[in-house]
Amino acid sequence: MPEYSPRPDAEHPGLSRRGLLRGSAIAAGAGLAVSVTGKAAAAATPVVAFGHGVASGDPLPDRVVIWTRVTPDAAATPGSGVGEQVPVRWEMATDRAFASVVRSGTANATAESDHTVKVDVTGLEAATTYHFRFTTRGGAVSGQVSPVGRTRTAPATDADLDRLRFGVVSCSNWEAGYFAAYRHLALREDLDAVIHLGDYIYEYGRGEYGARDGSVRLHEPAHEIVSLADYRIRHAQYKTDPDLMALHARLPFIATWDDHESADNAYKAGAENHNPATEGDWATRKASSARAYFEWMPVRVNGSGTEVALYRRFRFGNLAEISMLDLRTYRDEQASPGAGWRKVDDPERTITGRAQMDWLTSGIVSSPTRWKVVGNPVMIAPSQIPPLDTRTTAAVTEMIGVPAAGIPYGTDSWDGYTADRRRLFDAIAGQGVDNTVFITGDIHSSWACDLPVDAANYPAGPTVGTEFVVPSVTSPNMDDSLNVPPRTASVAVEEAFKAVNRHIRYIDFDSHGYGVFEVNRVNAQMDWFYLSDPTDPRAAATHGASFRVGSGEQRTQPTAPLDPTAYRP
Repeated sequence: MPEYSPRPDAEHPGLSRRGLLRGSAIAAGAGLAVSVTGKAAAAATPVVAFGHGVASGDPLPDRVVIWTRVTPDAAATPGSGVGEQVPVRWEMATDRAFASVVRSGTANATAESDHTVKVDVTGLEAATTYHFRFTTRGGAVSGQVSPVGRTRTAPATDADLDRLRFGVVSCSNWEAGYFAAYRHLALREDLDAVIHLGDYIYEYGRGEYGARDGSVRLHEPAHEIVSLADYRIRHAQYKTDPDLMALHARLPFIATWDDHESADNAYKAGAENHNPATEGDWATRKASSARAYFEWMPVRVNGSGTEVALYRRFRFGNLAEISMLDLRTYRDEQASPGAGWRKVDDPERTITGRAQMDWLTSGIVSSPTRWKVVGNPVMIAPSQIPPLDTRTTAAVTEMIGVPAAGIPYGTDSWDGYTADRRRLFDAIAGQGVDNTVFITGDIHSSWACDLPVDAANYPAGPTVGTEFVVPSVTSPNMDDSLNVPPRTASVAVEEAFKAVNRHIRYIDFDSHGYGVFEVNRVNAQMDWFYLSDPTDPRAAATHGASFRVGSGEQRTQPTAPLDPTAYRP
């Protein structure tokens, strides 16, 4: 398959592949000198105030969040809790030269927020591209100017749109490789925003979860992150990756978290990768991870104190509404194999929490848009071994103690919370809602699935929507875990999964990369792009597969890839 090679941006000719790599690498190198490593070198190196770049996110028709981090002096590294307050001027303009500044103001970078600065800029025009920057106005770094970021507001809620296109990513583990997937997305001209579905950072200590041959680069701090300072340091390290910096500077993000932003297999009262005896109270650790996330990510804070909610919704004219979920904060503990499988069907257990489930179902069934898109951190399509007909096998499944629909592939996904999935599917089916598409991360592999009401009756029975799952940016997948060549051992497993779960139309267990997701008046489509080698910072990206679902059809089918030159926001 041909390598995808986007042309330089006509508006910003400096954003060629070579220029992007060179410029972002210089910025990242400067940031590292005052960030989480190289403290001895920092004493002899001029402090770069904006070593962690700029970012934007959560676009609405009249506003967007802009972000940066200021390093006021060599000692004020992320997580240090020290450093003077620095006033910062921010500017938003319609041109890159800032001849037409439309909004501006000041904010303070303080140790209380780890010297991060986040501004929700209001009073903007819908569907408009803006450029933004920050300038320090005091302290030892006074007068320094940040890199210029580019962002875009959402269309008006009543806008009549032909199409939208998004980059979709998940599972970017620093130690498992380089973020070339972000570089390829940053070089595209046809994206409205980037949707990040979780595992933006990983919590593990050095050497605990790398590539197949070990860690490609080392985490900071060296130990597993537990405290607020730890989470701040880890976020800061990821923000120095040149490809991530470039993507943040180019496009607004719409992001949610999964588990590794706090700890592996997290749930409301704990996590599989949390030991209270050695790592303290879970609520404290979770609160620390959430605080660092809200400080370091360009997401809008909804609520205050302990009532801050991450799940939220974005409207793009009459074409699409995106509901971003939080499936870690409110869920019950995952069911364990064996006797614990009986919990899978317990109607009292939840993955969303009751308030979020009510918000999700009411939003989907009442949405006036053509497409109802759900940013879904963990897989919702049933994946049983094998799927069973709940109407005819209840006596058998009760007797042998397995879930009513069959033994699940895993219980960390919606398969482990079948009552919640049934509530959601029943609401969609009961109201006759069509064009619901879940876009999903977490599982380090690629899937295209139909969503049957009863998997055992597919394809004869009804479906309530479709699901597209994107691969990991770097995190290990099947061939990495088995230490075998790609597209060898996994192929037979993929075919076996599809044979017993007929609603699963496509699987790739081996490839790393990203997705490009489009909704238009006729179709919703996901294109998968795969990296030549996630451990190579200059990895090529090739088109892997494309599946679409037609408006009103509720079934996926293979299709030709999207034309990257046919659309520009």
